[in-house]
Parts: sequence; structure tokens; C-alpha cells
Amino acid sequence: MLHCAINASMSNTDLTILVIDENAVRAAIIDEGLREAGHTHVTVVHEVNGIARIVETLAPDVIIIDIENPNRDMMEHLFQLTRTVARPIAMFVDRSDTASIEAAVDAGVSAYIVDGLKKERVKPILDMAVSRFNAFSRLQRELAQARSALEERKIIERAKGILMKMRGLSEEEAFALLRQTAMNEKKKLADIAQSVVTAAGLLL
Repeated sequence: MLHCAINASMSNTDLTILVIDENAVRAAIIDEGLREAGHTHVTVVHEVNGIARIVETLAPDVIIIDIENPNRDMMEHLFQLTRTVARPIAMFVDRSDTASIEAAVDAGVSAYIVDGLKKERVKPILDMAVSRFNAFSRLQRELAQARSALEERKIIERAKGILMKMRGLSEEEAFALLRQTAMNEKKKLADIAQSVVTAAGLLL
């Protein structure tokens, strides 16, 4: 899954934030901490069931999940949600274990805070979640770009080999032909190379 970074030009106070918390008192602590930090686009939801539809409708920039007494079913339900949502996610829990922490990380939770729900901690934890999410998104993009570049090089090498064999060209001549064709047709070199490979496959 390719993550999309939060727009760097967007100030933190412009963020749309969804708070998921079944405990109204604890939710109020988070809400107050966010509003004192200047966040005005805050939606608080007290019911976990049906949350996927709310996330789809609201399209929040950040999700904060607070679980006072997490049970396995609830955690798994939330982790299923977070795996499908490319957003920074901060999670507060009162207690945890190694398995839960590992599951949270695997599910894409950016900040996992155990026994740390205090009003003054909400903003720095939110900032950390966004920062970590953006850093991870950047790494994911760079990895995807590197993989794409590698695949393109492989296709170009195959196309050169085909042209060398079919037309008796040298490697330099085959590459020059691919490059000139790409320029003439205003297409990417890899696209022309893919056409050569596809055409050769049809002729076999």
C-alpha cells in the first residue's frame, strides 16, 4: 500500500481530525487539548461500529484513537480499519503488550502511546504522528520509484536485445533507435521498449 503524505503546505491547525473514543470524558480531554492547540476541525465519535463509513465520509487528515480498556476484538476491528486508511494515526491505550504494539505498527499506527493521555501531550503526539507518517510515506514513494526504475531498465535491456538480434544492431545502435523513436512519438523510452517486447512476443 502506497501512502500519501499530508500536504506540507497545510498548516497543522488546518487539519481535519477524527477522534474515536467510547469514553466521553477521555474524548473531552483530547478534544480540549486539540482545540487549545488551535485545531478547530475536530470530530469526536464514541461508537466504534460503523466507523469505516464515517472515515470515508469525513476523509480526515489525522485519526486519533483512544481505548481505555482495549479488548482483542476491538483492537482487531480498529487495526483492520487502520490498515486500509492511508492517514497518520495516533493511538492512546491504558495498557498494552508486545503483541498489541507489533500489531499496531503492522497496521500502520504512527504513534502508539501507553498510559499517556494528558491534555498537554495531545498536540506533540499529533505532530509526531504526522511527522512519522510523512517520513514513512516518503520512504514508500522512494522505494516505489526505485522499483519502477529497475523494471523500466529491465524492459529497455530486453528491447535492446530484441533489436540487436532481429536487426543485427549493436547495443549502442539499438539504444539510439529506441531513444529516437521515443522522441519522435513523444513517449517515454520505457513505453517504446515495452511495445518492442510486446510486439516480439506476438511474433514468437
